Amino acid sequence: MESPRKQTYACKIFKVWEEDVSLQNGKTTRQSWVEHKPTVAVVAVNDQQEVLLVRQYRVPAGRDLLEIPAGTMDHGEESPAACALRELAEETGFRAGKLTELFAGYLLPGYCNEFMHFFLAEDLVYDPLTPDEDEFISVLPTSFTRAGELLKNGAIVDAKTALGLLLAGRCFEQKACASGNI
Repeated sequence: MESPRKQTYACKIFKVWEEDVSLQNGKTTRQSWVEHKPTVAVVAVNDQQEVLLVRQYRVPAGRDLLEIPAGTMDHGEESPAACALRELAEETGFRAGKLTELFAGYLLPGYCNEFMHFFLAEDLVYDPLTPDEDEFISVLPTSFTRAGELLKNGAIVDAKTALGLLLAGRCFEQKACASGNI
């Protein structure tokens, strides 16, 4: 018989759970996993066809990282698209006139249920929101060619950024972006 799920830790961003799980072979194992609210990531492209990368210090990595804007759906019943627009404005100062969903899926399903929605943001207009008080972000407009070089040489090591850039690049190559306004 499986034991009930037990919460072992909780904070503003996530909860950690432990439970006994029955395996396919009939054995039981103790598993720990992280419950995380859904998230978004945004590949924002300006009129010069540059992607807006953000540079921010990440404590777990111990250094500044180059990333695409991203964040957690933590404002009530916020939709993924509304969250993407909010995060884009908070982190870059831009609002998107066109938002296309590129992909949605689990980031780390081996131990976390975080589900991320990836968007392409276009038709950008400067219309900033107040950034979160714990975020110190620099915005770096970067050509797709340069972003590819940064991926190749290891200057971009954030997986969501790598995936977002690849998805947006594929969307532009296939001209598949034109149909997906949200």
